[in-house]
Amino acid sequence: MCKASIIVRAYNEEEHLGKLLYGIESQEYQDHEVIVVDSGSTDRTRKIAHSHNARVVRIEKEQFTFGKALNVGCEIAKGEYLVFVSAHVYPVSKGWLGNLLGPFRSEAIRVSYGKQRGGPTNNFSEKCLFQTWFPDTSEVPQRGYFCNNANCAIRKSDWDRRRYDEDLTGLEDLHWAKQAVRDGGKVAYVSDAEIVHVHEENWSQVRNRYRREAIALRGIEDDKLHFSLLDAARLTLVNIAVDAMTSCKNKVLLRTILEIALFRINQFIGTYQGFNLREMSRRELVKRFYYPSENLRNEKSYKTDVNIIDYNNR
Repeated sequence: MCKASIIVRAYNEEEHLGKLLYGIESQEYQDHEVIVVDSGSTDRTRKIAHSHNARVVRIEKEQFTFGKALNVGCEIAKGEYLVFVSAHVYPVSKGWLGNLLGPFRSEAIRVSYGKQRGGPTNNFSEKCLFQTWFPDTSEVPQRGYFCNNANCAIRKSDWDRRRYDEDLTGLEDLHWAKQAVRDGGKVAYVSDAEIVHVHEENWSQVRNRYRREAIALRGIEDDKLHFSLLDAARLTLVNIAVDAMTSCKNKVLLRTILEIALFRINQFIGTYQGFNLREMSRRELVKRFYYPSENLRNEKSYKTDVNIIDYNNR
């Protein structure tokens, strides 16, 4: 038995997985195991996982959804806590895992999630989104049910009672947290549990990501939300303007303005398409979205001494 089971969903992640696993090995909190759920990788992903003594479980590409991969990993997990991280993230400090699990000292907490920041390859507008979604101040507990499974933890006993929805095209984390909050639980945001979330997406992939998330959100909210072309146009212009002002303050406007415009255009085109897409079969969803061709505020943080991981030594 161990205290925490760290579950990593992976598909062709040889470029990033080793760095994540090195960061996990560098943690001060060492009472954990690592489970890599691989969904048909054709590169060195599984070999890298084995070299870091991770447990590897495989599922077929055709079976994959985000919820399915999580449930497969959770099923074999031995830990009291289930920790979820994307394969293309890495923790900033050696205190990441301990900080992420800190809020579970309160029985009321059902979900704990941490800060995310973009890497050098992330689009400027996505870095702005990360700053908005993951602020520098912890909120334990927070209002609402927002969370993100790229850097998140729950109790296994709670997962035993409520598994992740395997039919959603994304946002399975929000769906799970919404049910937990509805049943009286609370969500904690811990800014000291920081990871770098690396994205290297082309514009088609950006559009695809927001499209499938909009489809999922439509299902989570029982089709109560609507998103028109006018909404898409308005939000595109507003967000381009806000990002441009931020970029100007950082003195990188000329270098980033085209990237900002293209990111926001593709984000909201994808969102519009997702909200208005016809119903699709599970087979169509898998083909299109997963393997494309290519509560009370209490601002309190569970701090430890920041001990930054030096990835140059791995």
